[in-house]
Amino acid sequence: MPTPPDRPPLPDHLSVDPRSVHHVAAVFEHEIGIRFNGKERRDVEEYCISQGFIKVAAGKTLDRKGRPMLITLKGAVEVFYRGVEPGAIKPG
Repeated sequence: MPTPPDRPPLPDHLSVDPRSVHHVAAVFEHEIGIRFNGKERRDVEEYCISQGFIKVAAGKTLDRKGRPMLITLKGAVEVFYRGVEPGAIKPG
C-alpha cells in the first residue's frame, strides 16, 4: 500500500523502544496498525515484515532492567497507517 505524502514510509523492522536501533520516532507521530496472521494486534512492541515476526510482552513479567519480557511470535505481518483507506492514496 502506498504511503500518504505527509507520513514517512513504514520501515521493514520497527520497535517502540527508543533505545533500539530499529526505533523511528517520525513514524510514531502518526497512529499505525499491525495485522498479525489476519488479526489486528495492539500489544506489539516490535515487528519485522521480511522475517515474519512480532514481539509482545509476556504478561507482567519484567527482566532485570525493569523492561517487559518479550516473546516472539512468527507469522504473516502487515503494517499500515490508521485512518488511511487502502484505495484513498493515489500513487506517484
